[in-house]
Amino acid sequence: MSLRIGLLLAALALSEPALAQGSQKAIQIIVPFPPGGSADGIARIIATELGDRLNRQVFVENKPGAGGGLGLQILSQAPPDGDTLSIGATGALVINPHVPSSTGFDPVKELAPVAKLIDIPIVLVSNAKTGPKTIKEMIALSKSTAGGLSFGTTGANSSQHLAIELLKRTTGAQLVHVPYRGSAPAAMAVIGDQIPLASVDLTSGHPHIKAGTLSGLGITAAQRAKSAPEIPTIAEGGVPGFDGSSGYIGIFAPPGTPAQRIRLLSREIAAIVAKPDVQTRIALLSVEPAYADEAAFGKLLAADSAKWRELFKTMPAAN
Repeated sequence: MSLRIGLLLAALALSEPALAQGSQKAIQIIVPFPPGGSADGIARIIATELGDRLNRQVFVENKPGAGGGLGLQILSQAPPDGDTLSIGATGALVINPHVPSSTGFDPVKELAPVAKLIDIPIVLVSNAKTGPKTIKEMIALSKSTAGGLSFGTTGANSSQHLAIELLKRTTGAQLVHVPYRGSAPAAMAVIGDQIPLASVDLTSGHPHIKAGTLSGLGITAAQRAKSAPEIPTIAEGGVPGFDGSSGYIGIFAPPGTPAQRIRLLSREIAAIVAKPDVQTRIALLSVEPAYADEAAFGKLLAADSAKWRELFKTMPAAN
């Protein structure tokens, strides 16, 4: 009898999901941006919840650089065991691989998508005391200022950057790009009067807008953000029809990670994002919950990558 019980217990142990029965070392989630932005915020929510669900330690490590690409490149070299993951944002995922200065690293081809997590509204901000208060005023001021107005973003060819490049092409505004290592540093540069404008994720900008240190000139997408309905769109601010779109953030595993392990991780994350209290915490980041599983996210990435690849064939290199 004891032998039969032993064999049954062994069989049950083997049937447990790999997430629970695999390596019990800590799971690392790389954030390829500094602390303080939407990527960092959603990573810490997922880390806390995933740790509770798996009864394992899950920690976040910030590795900023290369417009959000450095952390993804680090992930591509990690063991494919599901114990190292990384957050990825639109610019590094589907835009940067197609710019003339690309290193050749293409996350869509070289990483394994696990899940899409959130959509990220982007907002153009100015210093509330010294800067323009509306989009129309900003455009006029840029044209009347020698050398134009500088604007900060999270990096060259990021969603934040290209939305304003599109605004320049649409309106003739004289705007000069200044890359930072994240939305939070760019927002702080505007507050410190080091630059007059910044295009940042709403997570970094909204608290300062509510505090009265930044003015929210306009949301780059066609619709107002649900989490900040008081901020007009750029289209509403005087550029009819403008749609610079929004960004999104997902989570990735190294290439070669077993499909079953990715599926299990994605299911856990789906359950996490569906929790009412998690949705409330996500809303506090001024972003929108937008879970998609690994298959749907992979299709979105492939389509967006193709779109940007074709666009860069017809446009001059962004400054």
